[in-house]
Amino acid sequence: MRNVELARCFRDLAAYLEMEDVPFKPRAYEKAALAIESYDRPLAEVYRDGGAKALRAIPGIGASMADKLEELIKTGKCALREQYHARMPVELATLTAIEGIGPKAVKVLYEKLAVRTVEDLEAAVRAGKVRSLPHFGERSEQKMLKALAFLRTTGGRQPLAVTLPIVEQIAAALARLPGVERVAVAGSVRRRKETIGDADLLVVARKGDAVVQAFVTLPQVERVLGQGRTKSSVKLAGGLQVDLRVVPAESFGAALCYFTGSKSHNVALRQLAIKQRLKLNEYGLFRGARRLAGRTEEEIYARLGLAYVPPELREDQGEIEAARSGALPQLIEPGALRGDLQTQTDWTDGADSMEAMAREAKRLGLEYIAITDHTQGLTMTGGSDETKLRKQMAEIDGLNARLGGIRVLRGAEVNIDKDGMLDIDDETLAALDVVGIAVHSHFDLPRAEMTRRIVRAMRNPNADILFHPTGRKIQKREAYDVDMDAIIATARETGTVLELDAYPDRLDLKDEHVRKAVQAGVPIVIDSDAHSVKHLAFPRQYGVDQARRGWATAADVLNTRPGDAFLAALKGGRQAAAGSRNRRARNRARTPRS
Repeated sequence: MRNVELARCFRDLAAYLEMEDVPFKPRAYEKAALAIESYDRPLAEVYRDGGAKALRAIPGIGASMADKLEELIKTGKCALREQYHARMPVELATLTAIEGIGPKAVKVLYEKLAVRTVEDLEAAVRAGKVRSLPHFGERSEQKMLKALAFLRTTGGRQPLAVTLPIVEQIAAALARLPGVERVAVAGSVRRRKETIGDADLLVVARKGDAVVQAFVTLPQVERVLGQGRTKSSVKLAGGLQVDLRVVPAESFGAALCYFTGSKSHNVALRQLAIKQRLKLNEYGLFRGARRLAGRTEEEIYARLGLAYVPPELREDQGEIEAARSGALPQLIEPGALRGDLQTQTDWTDGADSMEAMAREAKRLGLEYIAITDHTQGLTMTGGSDETKLRKQMAEIDGLNARLGGIRVLRGAEVNIDKDGMLDIDDETLAALDVVGIAVHSHFDLPRAEMTRRIVRAMRNPNADILFHPTGRKIQKREAYDVDMDAIIATARETGTVLELDAYPDRLDLKDEHVRKAVQAGVPIVIDSDAHSVKHLAFPRQYGVDQARRGWATAADVLNTRPGDAFLAALKGGRQAAAGSRNRRARNRARTPRS
């Protein structure tokens, strides 16, 4: 079983335990699921090499949990999960993926209306049966219908973070075959789209038919959809379609350009070629029968009079014109990031300690990291009040005194209440190095009201960064209805930084919002939203790609700056020195507290 499947079982157990009001254990299983999903080795391999003892050594995995993992790895099933499922045979994962439906709601829906599947739920909602249940109502039904409609729009696609490791694994397996000279990932995976419909691989090899045969017999392949001498299409066990094409070396660049897309970018390139009395296709750039270019993408673009267009920009959104005029930006690179401004620890809903997070950030080459545990408004996380925050600040100061090579900033992820107020007092916020603010509730407010709510919070002189600005979760929860143009304008006016949350199921800001922020001169930060040491790599793995799709350069991203320069760029130009931590004090009297 893959780690994601093992984690799914643990999440199911957490949900069943929550249904039964078992204290503490649901959260423990959720944390364990998080650790399993983000572990950098398949747990089946860990068990094979070290047995149950190796499983128990994984942070967050106790002896009982290790036994369940061993059972899953050996048999593919967990007896406890099967017992729960026999008593309540519902599609737990799909039902709880619907916004607004938690484990306890699933229990009520099953016991009162025999709802087992998404289809059952939709039928019950449309028949008006849900509104009569305790704690539901007509408004609940409308929200469910909206969530079900959203769920239908995401069918057939998978998040990039799910697809990318699988495709890279297959590419690596092909690259090890005898006679293979080159392998490349193309398509929307290469353009780093946030969701993927299918994947494309290109290979240069001496014996194409041997590569195709090896491809269709890979262990990940569940079904062969088509097979020829130089191309094949397969369906993987997880449902992803992967297409393979073996191409000659002299056409590799043209094929890579063609199969990378996007379709609209390719059309624009072909039209440009036609204007120059040339022909462009997957085999090369031709004048008549003579191939002018095709071995590399760079020579294709150069022959067309263009600068090389990075794959992330190939969406026909002005990149052709910019490439012609020399106006393409120098896009940010993963190594440019120096800090991470959103991390959660075991003080609230994270899996690891502050010291563990800091040490891992240091190992990854970061210069600074902000600890931003949740605040009291998010009660499910055990969020911090003012007293707990000040205690944590003191511990961070002690951590800085004994750690070298990494700077730990005192921060918080402060909840934005329904009225736009923050749930921590200004005096405490002013003592922090970094204040992130975020919406965690009342997602269904009307557009104008949601916008006013966030704008009011941004106007607080203590608010440095707006975390995950639209609240979306890819294929799980659509963004709340907010006027992003107004948010970006307010960010520019108030000096509030916008976050690009690199957690793979968020990637919030969207690429189009990143580009609008860049165009408006509003700085962004790229953060991990890490709840485990394993998540700290997300900004470089996924966040930078999203920023590149939004045309962002290193200069547009504040956490490419050294620590002091980063802090100086926050509201009021706060410096790192202790004496300047109260730099907002003069503003507190103006803070709206109505």
